[in-house]
Amino acid sequence: MLKTSRSLNLLQPFPLKFKNFPTIQTQPFSSFSSLLDLCTKPQLLQQVHARFILHGLHQNPLLSSKLIDCYANLGHLNLSQQIFASINDPDSVVRNAILRSLSKFGESKKALLVYQEMVMKCMYPDECTYPFVLNSCSHLSDVEYGKKVHGHVVKLGFDAYDLVGSALSEMYRRCGDFGNLQEVVEGEAVNDLGYWNSLIFEAYQNGYAEESFGVFKRMRMERTKPDSVTVINFLRSTVVLKSLKAGKVIHCLVVVGYLFENLSVNTALLSMYSKLGSLEHARLLFEKMPERDCVVWNIMISAYSQNGYPKESMELLIQMRRCGVRADLFTSIPAISSIAELKCLEWGKQMHAHVIRNGLDYQVSVHNSLIDMYCKSNQLEAAQKVFVSVKDKTVVSWSSMIKGYISHERSHDALSLFNNMKLEGFKVDSVTIINVLPACVNIGALEQVKYLHGFSVKSSLNSTSSLNSALLISYAKCGCIDMARKLFDEEELDCKDVITWNSMISAYSKHGEWPQCFELYNKMKQSGVKPDGVTFLGLLTACVNSGLVRKGWECLKEMRESYGYQPNQEHYGCMVDLLGRAGRISEAEELIGTMPFKPDARVWGPLLSACKMHSETGVVAVFAAEKLVSMEPKNAGNYILLSNIYAAAGKWDGVAKMRSFLRDSGLKKTPGCSWLEISGQVHEFRVADRSHPNSVDIYTILGNLELEIMEARHQRPELASGQTTH
Repeated sequence: MLKTSRSLNLLQPFPLKFKNFPTIQTQPFSSFSSLLDLCTKPQLLQQVHARFILHGLHQNPLLSSKLIDCYANLGHLNLSQQIFASINDPDSVVRNAILRSLSKFGESKKALLVYQEMVMKCMYPDECTYPFVLNSCSHLSDVEYGKKVHGHVVKLGFDAYDLVGSALSEMYRRCGDFGNLQEVVEGEAVNDLGYWNSLIFEAYQNGYAEESFGVFKRMRMERTKPDSVTVINFLRSTVVLKSLKAGKVIHCLVVVGYLFENLSVNTALLSMYSKLGSLEHARLLFEKMPERDCVVWNIMISAYSQNGYPKESMELLIQMRRCGVRADLFTSIPAISSIAELKCLEWGKQMHAHVIRNGLDYQVSVHNSLIDMYCKSNQLEAAQKVFVSVKDKTVVSWSSMIKGYISHERSHDALSLFNNMKLEGFKVDSVTIINVLPACVNIGALEQVKYLHGFSVKSSLNSTSSLNSALLISYAKCGCIDMARKLFDEEELDCKDVITWNSMISAYSKHGEWPQCFELYNKMKQSGVKPDGVTFLGLLTACVNSGLVRKGWECLKEMRESYGYQPNQEHYGCMVDLLGRAGRISEAEELIGTMPFKPDARVWGPLLSACKMHSETGVVAVFAAEKLVSMEPKNAGNYILLSNIYAAAGKWDGVAKMRSFLRDSGLKKTPGCSWLEISGQVHEFRVADRSHPNSVDIYTILGNLELEIMEARHQRPELASGQTTH
């Protein structure tokens, strides 16, 4: 036998042709082939290989293919490739062997090149090699080439083999081509439930939830019964498709298949109903569940909290504790959110104590929820303490605290905190900018709005529709209506949603530019976007600011008859304000009488203001004022307005009573305040305020404006009477 070193010399590299050795087999083939199966080490295999060369077997296709496989199985793909390169005109057997080896080692491109050469020479792999070709297509995600291979497979009749069929299915699934996958599956008879479940899961995971139902149809045709895994995967697809109808069908399947006692299936069903907003079905299922663990309770508590039922959410939490189920982290977060909506400080403190006592405060998301809860409960100092105590703050932590400052009218603190956030190296997201923009608007800081706009563009955050709408509103409120319109026009028509249209319509309405409002409204309808209640509120506001009584009635009619919306308090309030300003107080009173629900302060307030504007001090004015006082007992402005009406009517007892009540109760009317930014400096003004250094010049200009308004009213009497009825 040759030594190992000699064998290595013979193999480095293999000669393309050996002239000194015959190429015809001179010894029995089976004796040499059987030796290869005994070689478990590369050194032994190399010695046997050397013997093959000595006996002139180096060009034998069967032995060469066997050698290629053996070297590859021992991890030496490079030697397999050298053998392949040394063979003159390798046949399909040798090419099959190298193709399999290349595919096994992940050399997918080389494997497909070998396959391409085979096809050009009219050679084709066998049924055992085609799965490796298809696997190479899968690794490269080359579905187009895979389709060509599929065509060859069908032409050769290899698609009838299970291994080839499975490889085809796997290739299409990995490439995300579920249309062709379904065709392949329909051509197979597969009774393996695990196989069907994997297909359904892959379809859901790759964003082809609808295709999973096609797979299920084929699965039922093969008379394969679904199990809990099948149902759970289908329920996930149902949520993605937002199809409650499909969810109910799967629920029926659960009942028919006797899977309703499986806790995992019931939990998935409950999650599906909750995520699709069907709380009635979710609660019915919840009550009938034979077993309810902490996860089940959490899903139901969270469902009520997220769908605007905080009271029911807290009732479930109390019931959960009575049943002896211990609350965890995922119970606390929706519970804190519900408490925030209820503004129940006592419950908030109890939940905070529970979180600390049970060690649930390790998660920053709990702290963020607590900050939001304390802010909404008017406990800003408590929110600040929680914020300061958080060691690993997130963007949400900063954003929640900024939002809290703004809701408590501390805009300067909100902007200061925003600057600190950037200084500490936190990456500002679009939500944070949306939260901080109202602070800039509240103090009239137009330059800050421009800065945030530039920052969002620089940080590539301006692609979100919500941020663009927030910037649009901010520019409009700061008086920069042209910039707001520019933002609106820059957004693609297909990207404009109802919020974007409403924002621009509302901006024009507040600036009294009613023609632009209705022009935009018509364009909105032409673009296919359906107007909502907010749209009509903007249009009615434009009518109020422009005195368009007839147009206001048309809007109200279109809202009801064309779109089926029921006007709410704000819509009726706008219409009452419109009629009141036009001096049609009796019509306003009649409108209030036709309301399908009790009017609140948003309706009585405009009526009372109209009575004062037109010196109407009769029964209507007194009735409206008394209604307002009963609804807002702590609003000093209502008492002052009622006192003025009593005085105008000569009811001095009523005047004395109102003044005495204000004095005894300690109520004071908050003076009006406004801001104006000039050259980056914010100027603050209050009612009858003369503290500004340029107050003399300001009041001189105001006096001139008043004279011009009076002259205009003399020239156009309809402006003085407010009888505009466009």
